[in-house]
Amino acid sequence: MGVGKSTIGKLLASHLKLPQKSMDEFRWDYYKEIGYDKTYARELDQTEGGLSVYRYWKQFEIHAVERLLEEHNNCVIDFGAGHSVYEDDAYLQRAKAALKPFQYVILLLPSPDKSLCLKRLNGNEIDEDAELNRHFIEHKSNYELATHIVYTEGATPDETLADVLKVIMVSLN
Repeated sequence: MGVGKSTIGKLLASHLKLPQKSMDEFRWDYYKEIGYDKTYARELDQTEGGLSVYRYWKQFEIHAVERLLEEHNNCVIDFGAGHSVYEDDAYLQRAKAALKPFQYVILLLPSPDKSLCLKRLNGNEIDEDAELNRHFIEHKSNYELATHIVYTEGATPDETLADVLKVIMVSLN
C-alpha cells in the first residue's frame, strides 16, 4: 500500500536493536506450505482480474500471519498491506487470536481522514490498485487488529519512528 511499513519496521528494529521480520520475505514459503498455486493465481489474474487473486490469497495470508507470528518473536514484524484485511470473519478471528499476545500492533496510515489517505496513496489514479487501496483503508479489520494507529502524512521516516516510539513509551508508563 505504500505507507512505509517496511521502512519504519527497519528503523524501529535498528533503534530497538531487534531483528526485523518482513512478511514480504517469508510469505511465499508460508503460502507454499498449504498448497499455493502460482500458475492458478496467474490464470485467475488474466481471466478474472486482480480482485479474484486477492480473494484467492486470503487463505494463504491468514496462514502466513499465523506462521510468522508463531515462528518469530522478540523482533519487529511488518505485514504486507493485505495481511491485516479479512472479509471472512473466521479469518479475522484467527488473525485476532494470533495477534492477541502482542502488546503493540501498530497500523500506519497517511492520515485519519480516509479520503486524504486515498489521495495520498492513489493520486488521481482510478484503477484496480486504487480500488484495492480504498478497500484496505475502509475495511474494519485493520482498525480492529491494531492496538495503535500512527499517522505518517507530512512526516519523515525518522519523525514517524519517533511517533511509534512515543506510542511504545506511553504504553510502558
